[in-house]
Amino acid sequence: VLPLFHVFAMTLVMNMGVALAAELILLPRFELGTLLQTIHKTRPTLFLGVPTIYTAINSSPKLNQYDLSSIRYCISGGAPLPENVKAEFERLTGCVLVEGYGLSECSPVVTCNPFVGTRKKGSIGLPLPGTRVEIRDIKDPDRPLPAGDKGEICVIGPQVMAGYWKQPEETANALHGNRLHTGDIGYMDEEGHVFLIDRIKDLILCGGYNVYPRVIEDAILLHPSVSEVTVIGIPDEYRGQSPKAFVKLSEGASLTGGELCKFLEDKLSRIEIPREVEFRDDLPKTMIGKLSKKELANEKKA
Repeated sequence: VLPLFHVFAMTLVMNMGVALAAELILLPRFELGTLLQTIHKTRPTLFLGVPTIYTAINSSPKLNQYDLSSIRYCISGGAPLPENVKAEFERLTGCVLVEGYGLSECSPVVTCNPFVGTRKKGSIGLPLPGTRVEIRDIKDPDRPLPAGDKGEICVIGPQVMAGYWKQPEETANALHGNRLHTGDIGYMDEEGHVFLIDRIKDLILCGGYNVYPRVIEDAILLHPSVSEVTVIGIPDEYRGQSPKAFVKLSEGASLTGGELCKFLEDKLSRIEIPREVEFRDDLPKTMIGKLSKKELANEKKA
C-alpha cells in the first residue's frame, strides 16, 4: 500500500520483493476498507506500513470481519512507532510487528528489530550488518558519547550516500568526519540496541530545558480516546517555547483539553504538558502517510 516512488517502499517492497522472487500485491493508495479486504482475499505473508496505517487498522470497527492471520511478519518505518500501537496490533492480529529506522541518505535502512530474538521496548533495533552507529555530542560532533547518553545518531556503512547532488556545502555538513550525521537524537544501550528520541529540528527549547515532542506524543496516545497526535513548539513569552498538541480523536470519542492535561499529570513533567490542545478531524500527513509537523508549524508562523 506504500507508494513505490518513496525510498522505504522502493527498497523493502519492490527491490526486496524482486530479490526474493515474491508476489507483490499492490494497491494504488491507502484506503482502510480496501486494504483489509485485500489482505483477507489474497493472503499475503509480509506487510509493510507506516505507524498511521497500523493505527488505522487497530481502530477499525469492522476488523473482526476480516482474517489477517496469513500475515506472519510486519515492518513499520517512516516514523516512530508508538509502543501502544505495536502492542495492540500484535494483540489483534497475532502478527509480529517490528520497527526499523533509516533515511534516504542511507539507502534507506540503518537499524531494524529482529523478527526472532531480543526486541527491546521502544528500540528501533540493531544496526544492519556492516553498519556502525555512533552517538555523538550535539554541540561537539567530534566527541562520541558512552552507552546510555543522548546525542546525535551518526552512521558509518556501505549504504551511506556519497553526497547531495551538486550541494557540496550541505554534503560537508552531513558527512562530517566520514560519518553521516542524521539530525536525529537518540542513544544506544550497552548491548547495541538503538533508541530514537526525536529530530533535532523538532526539539522544543522550553525555559532552558530540552522538551521532546515524541515523549509527549507517546504519553497522549495512551489515552483511549486519542487516535493520532502531533506536538510542535509554539512561541511563549516566558519560556521561549511551549508544546502544543494537535489531536485527532477516535471515532465516537469525546475529550476536552483540560481532561487530557489532567490525564497527563502523572505521565509528564509540568513543563512537558501541552500549553495548548487543539482537536482536529484530520492531521496533515506526508505522501507516505506519516504525520507531518511542517504544515502545522507554518500555520503558527502565518
